Formats: sequence, C-alpha cells, structure tokens
Amino acid sequence: MSRRALIVICLILFVLLGFSALVNVGLLVSAPFRGLTANRAPGNFRETELYAGDADAKIVHIDLEGMISNFGGNAFLGNSVSETKRMLEAASVDPLVKAIVLRINSPGGEITASDILYDMVKRTAKAKPVVIYMDTVGASGGYYIACGGTHIMANETTITGSIGVIIQTLNYEELLGKVGLDAMVFTSGEFKDTMSPSRPMREDEKVYVQGMVDEMYERFVGLVADARGMTVASLKEGVADGRILTGKKALEAGLIDSTGYIEAAYTKARELSGESNARVVKYARDVSFGSLLGFMGESTATRAHAQTMRLELAHELFPKLQPGAIYLLPEHFAY
Repeated sequence: MSRRALIVICLILFVLLGFSALVNVGLLVSAPFRGLTANRAPGNFRETELYAGDADAKIVHIDLEGMISNFGGNAFLGNSVSETKRMLEAASVDPLVKAIVLRINSPGGEITASDILYDMVKRTAKAKPVVIYMDTVGASGGYYIACGGTHIMANETTITGSIGVIIQTLNYEELLGKVGLDAMVFTSGEFKDTMSPSRPMREDEKVYVQGMVDEMYERFVGLVADARGMTVASLKEGVADGRILTGKKALEAGLIDSTGYIEAAYTKARELSGESNARVVKYARDVSFGSLLGFMGESTATRAHAQTMRLELAHELFPKLQPGAIYLLPEHFAY
C-alpha cells in the first residue's frame, strides 16, 4: 500500500471518528430535553404508560434492582436507596396514584439501606396500597423491604427468603508472613481493630461480633413475624435459618401472599385500590440539566474511580462486600 493511500485511509477514519464523537455529545447534551412532552410525576420523574385505562387513576410501577446500598452513586445516577425512596415519595403525594407496584429484583444488601427502604415502603402503604412483586430474586434485604408492603407476590420460580444476617472478613496473616510483610497497627482501644485481616480474631472479639449479628437477626425476624402474623419462635424453628426458598415454597411457608406474573400484581393493585380501570404507568429517572453538568464536571480521578467501581460490581448479583458493614445477603451471593 502506498504512503498516499495510507494517509487517505487515516484521514477518512479520523473524520468518521470525529463525526461519531459529535453525535454522541449531541445525544448526551440533548438527553435532559428529550421527552419534555411526556407526563411528569412529582419529583420530576417521567411516566411511561405500560397499560392504558379508562380512568385518570394510576397504578405506578417502581423498580428496585440489584444491590441495595447507600455506597456509591452521584447526582446524575443516584443509588438504589435514594432513587427508590424519591419515587415512593412522589407516588404517595400524587392524588391520581391509587396504588403502587414495587418490583424487587435484588439479592439484598446493607442492613441500614434495607431498613430505610422498608420503613419508606411501610409508611407509603399506610397512605395507599403497595403491592410487592419479587422477580428473579427477592432474598434477604430484598425480602426485608418486601415486608413493609400491603401484599407480597412472587413468581413460583423466584428465589426469596434467606432471613439472616452476615458479616464477612478475610484473614491473610499467613500470606503476609510468606512474603515478609508485617502489619503495624496502633489503636485507642482493644476492639478498635476487630476483624483486622492481618491477625487472628480473639475469642472475645468473636463473641462481640456474633452479638452484633444476633442483634440484627432478632430485628429481622421480629419484623417478618409482625408482617406475616407469625411468632418469632415458629420462624426460628422453621424458615428463618438463612435458607433460600422458591416462590412456591415461600407461599407454602406463609412468607408471601400469592404467586403469579407481574400482570397479576397490577391486577391486585387495581383490586386493592378499588380502581379496576386504572392506568399502569412506570416511573423513570429524568436527567436534569443541572445534574448532567454536575456529572460532567466531576474530576477525571473521580470518574476513573467510579468506572473502576462499576467494573468491580459489574455483576450485581455477586457483590463485593464493603469491610465493616453488616449485610442481609445469602452467603453464596457474596465474595
């Protein structure tokens, strides 16, 4: 190939690359303004109609996906807790919304994040019916949140249950010794470096950490017992031992109210609200121009860190646990 031909090819590729970049920038900048004619809910969420109806009354569909966490997120993307909470608040104050379907597809997550959403769901359910629909997985923290709803549904093949608490740590003391490294830690108290990965745990530390797990477990079981009209003793003797169940088995155990597909959840929401012809709409995040500028204005280092975190958590069903946090997760969903 001649030098001139090579230069021509490079120029063509450069022009195509530049055109592609301009198109992408244009799409990004115009994102906040697309769909301006779409219906908007309180809280500046866009409404997408899923099923038409004859009445002004609405059933709102809200999704809760992936790891339930207060970690991460930003003004542009939010996180699972802040976004879901805002959507529930928007639905609760809209007089046209007669019921809510909260679709949960999550293996669980942090206990505090789960508790925050449970409380929000429970408070919303006092104002209007909240039908919980657990999709592929609604286990541990996902089920914790579901207990705040008016009616809990799942597919017969849904993975749910996993009523339990987990704290996980890793010890690499022997590995450090093999490579000639030694951790030096200075603390203000004997429990300050509890669960340090560079040394074995003392027996009193194991008792201390287990006590925290037991405290959170008692809260979880008590919450389930209250929501399902069961006794704490019967739960502990039965399904509240950390096991996972299918939706079919969860129904037999009394952990959920019915099984079906998402359409059955819409039907139930219409029934509970008394609005048989209500439209079904779905809330979606709407990107504001201010949040877009804020996102674009983040430092390169911050964005690089966020990209790294997204790569690490790319498979949300197998999240990496944050050290020191208490989780409501099936053990085999964590690493």
